[in-house]
Amino acid sequence: MYVILPVPLILFAGSDTSIYYTESQSSWVDATKFLTGASAVGSVAIPVILKHAGVITWGAFAMELSSLFVFAMAILCFVGMNSDDGGYGMI
Repeated sequence: MYVILPVPLILFAGSDTSIYYTESQSSWVDATKFLTGASAVGSVAIPVILKHAGVITWGAFAMELSSLFVFAMAILCFVGMNSDDGGYGMI
């Protein structure tokens, strides 16, 4: 999931991080936001479903959610450091 998650942003947005916060008139930007959101929800939902079905243990479930947390913090730091206001945007 972590390989699939940033692919729409890389393909359609490139290095333009302003699309994350503004409304767009482009259907490509809307599709990018939708695919990224669906991937983010899937990266949480799949471990929950697997734990509920008894396929994975609590340790694997905790490791998956902690890796999601680390990945999300890395993305927030990346976006915060690349913002136009000197690098102190979200942090």
